[in-house]
Amino acid sequence: MSSPLLPGQRIGPYEISAQIGEGGMGEVWRATDSRLKREVAIKVLPAAFVADKERLARFEREAQLLAQLNHPNIAQIYGLETSGDTHALVMELVDGPTLAERLAQGALPFDESLLVARQIAEALEEAHEKGIVHRDLKPQNVKASIEGRVKVLDFGLAKAMDPAGAR
Repeated sequence: MSSPLLPGQRIGPYEISAQIGEGGMGEVWRATDSRLKREVAIKVLPAAFVADKERLARFEREAQLLAQLNHPNIAQIYGLETSGDTHALVMELVDGPTLAERLAQGALPFDESLLVARQIAEALEEAHEKGIVHRDLKPQNVKASIEGRVKVLDFGLAKAMDPAGAR
C-alpha cells in the first residue's frame, strides 16, 4: 500500500512523524497532537478505499464502536479526522511490541501468559457487554508490553451485536 502521507505532513492538528504499521484497513502513523501536546496513533484509510462506500462505512463504524468502549485494556479513540480525501482515526498511541512479536521470540512464561490472557478476556468482556464483537482477534492486534500491560487494538472488523445478545 503506497501512502500519500509523509513525515511533517498535517491532518488537522496532527503532525505526522513516522509510519508504525500497516494492515488491511489502513496504515498507522505516529503523530503529534499540536493542541494537546501528546503523541497519538493515526490510522489512515487508503485512498483506494475512500471511494468504496462500504469500506468507508466500515472505517467510520470502527470509530463509532471504539468510542463506546472505555477500558484500560482497549486502545482509546480520540477522534475521527477528514482532510480532503484523507480519512483518519485518531487513537491512543500504544508503544511496545505486539503479542505476535513477543511470541516470535519464544513462549511466554506461564504466569505472564495468564496475565496476558486475563487482560485480553477483560477487554473482550467490556466490548461484549457493550454489544461489540471484535472479529479479528489475533496476536498482531494485541500490544503486550514486557511490563505486563496489554491493549487490544484494531476493531476494524468489529460488529455490533443485537442488544438482546449482549450481557
